[in-house]
Amino acid sequence: MRFLKVFLASLLALIVFTAIGIITLMVFIGKAITPEKVTVAPNSVLVLETSQAYEEQQQINPLAQFLGDDGGNIPGLFQTVRLIENATDDDNIKGIYLKVNGNGNGFATNEELRLALTRFRKSGKFVYAYGEVMGQQDYYVASSADKVYLNPKGGMDFNGFSSQILFLKGTLDRLEIKPEIFYCGKFKSATEPLRETKMTDANRAQTTQFLGELYGTFLTDIGAARKLDTATLHGYANQALIQEPADALKYKLVDGLKYDDEVQAELRSKLNIGADAKISFVSLTKYTDATTLSDGSGDSKIALIYAEGDIVSGDSQRDRTIASDNYVRDIRKAREDNKVKAVVFRVNSGGGSALASEVIWRELSLTKKVKPVIVSMGDYAASGGYYISCMADSIFAQPNTLTGSIGVFGVMFNLSDFFNHKLGVTFDGVKTAEYADLGTTARPMTDAEKRLIQNGVDSTYATFKSRVVAGRKLDAAIVDSIAQGHVWSGVQAVKLGLVDRLGGINDALASAAKVAKLSNYTLVEYPEVKPSVSKVLRSMGNKVQTSMVKKELGENYDIYQQIKDVKAQHGQIQAKMPFEYKFY
Repeated sequence: MRFLKVFLASLLALIVFTAIGIITLMVFIGKAITPEKVTVAPNSVLVLETSQAYEEQQQINPLAQFLGDDGGNIPGLFQTVRLIENATDDDNIKGIYLKVNGNGNGFATNEELRLALTRFRKSGKFVYAYGEVMGQQDYYVASSADKVYLNPKGGMDFNGFSSQILFLKGTLDRLEIKPEIFYCGKFKSATEPLRETKMTDANRAQTTQFLGELYGTFLTDIGAARKLDTATLHGYANQALIQEPADALKYKLVDGLKYDDEVQAELRSKLNIGADAKISFVSLTKYTDATTLSDGSGDSKIALIYAEGDIVSGDSQRDRTIASDNYVRDIRKAREDNKVKAVVFRVNSGGGSALASEVIWRELSLTKKVKPVIVSMGDYAASGGYYISCMADSIFAQPNTLTGSIGVFGVMFNLSDFFNHKLGVTFDGVKTAEYADLGTTARPMTDAEKRLIQNGVDSTYATFKSRVVAGRKLDAAIVDSIAQGHVWSGVQAVKLGLVDRLGGINDALASAAKVAKLSNYTLVEYPEVKPSVSKVLRSMGNKVQTSMVKKELGENYDIYQQIKDVKAQHGQIQAKMPFEYKFY
C-alpha cells in the first residue's frame, strides 16, 4: 500500500512538472514569435554592426527574444537596406553609429550595405564609424561614413586580398581512400581538393583574375570615399605602410584616433545634448521591432523570391537550403497568382544538385512565359546558382558578385583499401545484373562503370550549356568558351553577356516594375517567414548543435565542414562552385 501511495505521488508530481514545463515552453515560444513592440525615442541614433551576418531573409533567435537580448530578430539583407531607407525619413533617427568590429558577410552583401549607408548620408543625416581593430571588409563598409575613427591603440588590416584553399588529397592518400572523379570544364576546380595538392594552373589563373577584380572594386570605392586614387591605396598595401593606428591617420584612411567615449562625446555634440546626457542608441534588431515597413500599395504585386544556400532535391526545412520541391511550390504559387505581375528571383548560392537546379529552372521558365522574371544576384550565383538564373528576362549582379562556373562534376569513393588495410573489414555479395551495385564504395569502379558516369556528367554539362544558350541568347560556341567551369566577377559577367546590368535588389525591383508597367505595387516575399513551434524548436536545436561543434573544433571547423560536403556529394552529379572561397 505504501508503495502504491509513493508511486501515485511521484506520478502526480511528474504530470504537474510536465504540464508546467509545457506551459512555460508555450509562453516562451509565444513571446519569441510575437515580440513586444518597441518605441524609438526622439533624437535617437541607429546602431549597426559590421560583424552582423546578414542572410537574405529575416532570422529569429527565440532564446534571445525571450531573454530580452539584442539579436532576437535579425533582419535580412534587403530588410536592413529598407530599414536604413526608413531611418532616412524617420524624424526620431538623427544618424547612424557604425560599430566596426569584424565582418561576417560576403563582398556583394557589404556592397549593398555600403550603398544604403551612402544614400542615408545624402539625406543630410550623419554616419559615424568607430572600431578598435578594423579588417579590410569592415573598413570597406566603414569608409562610406562621414567620419571614421580608430582606437588609438587598436589596429587596421590594409594588406590586400589573398585566397587560400584547403586540399585533402594527402589525407585521402594516407587513409587509402581513392576518389573517382568525373568533371567537365578545365576550370571546374570543385574536385581539386580531392585530386591535387595545390592549385592547377587554370584555377590559379581564374582566381587571380577575379580576385584582382574584387580588389579593384574595393580600392575604387574606398578611393572615391576617402578622395584617394587607387594607385596610392594599392601602394599602402603593397608596401605594408599601415602598421599602427597613427599610420591609418597619416595616410588619410581614418579621420581621427579616438576612444569610444570620445566618439560618443562627439555624437552628443552632434545631437545637441549635454555632456553627461545619455545617448538614445537603437540597435538594428530593436529598430526592426519598432518599425513597420511598407510593402507598397495596390492590387498588383511583385513577388520577391529568396533562394539562398545549397541547392538540393526534394523537400527540406533546413535553413540556407534551396530545396527543389519547396521552391517549385513557391514559384508556382507566384505564377498562378493573377495579381502577381512580375517575379524577382534573388539568388545567393554556389549551387548544388544539377537535377534540383534543372527542376527549379523548369518552373521559372514556365513562369517567364506568363510574366517577367528578373534575377538579382548576391555574393554568389554560380554553377547551380547560375543554372537557376540564366533563363531570366534580365539579370542584375553586384560588381563583386561571383558568378558563372558553368560546369558539372561527380565524385565516387572507393573505400575498399581503407576498410581492409585500416580496419580489417572486407565485403562480399551477389547481384542479379552487371551494374546492380554501381556506386558501391566497397570496390574500385570498372572502366565500363566509369564511362557510364562520365557520360552522365557530359550529358548534364551539355544540358546546362544549352540552358545558358537559350536564356542568354548567345552563340553555343561563345557559351562553351566562357563556360568550362570558369568563375567570373560581376563586372566580367556583364562584359561576357552572362549578366545584363550591375545593381542590387532595389534595381531589380525597379526593373520588374518597369517591365510589368506598374507604377504602384505590393511586395510579397517567398518563402514566407512565418515562425511555427516546430521551426522555432528546430532552429534552436540546429544553432546549439552548430555552436557546440564550432566551439569544440575551433579553427578546424572549416575542415570538418568540407569533409561533410565531400561525403554528401558521393554519387550525385553536382553543379556547384569549386569550393567556398576564403578571402583574407
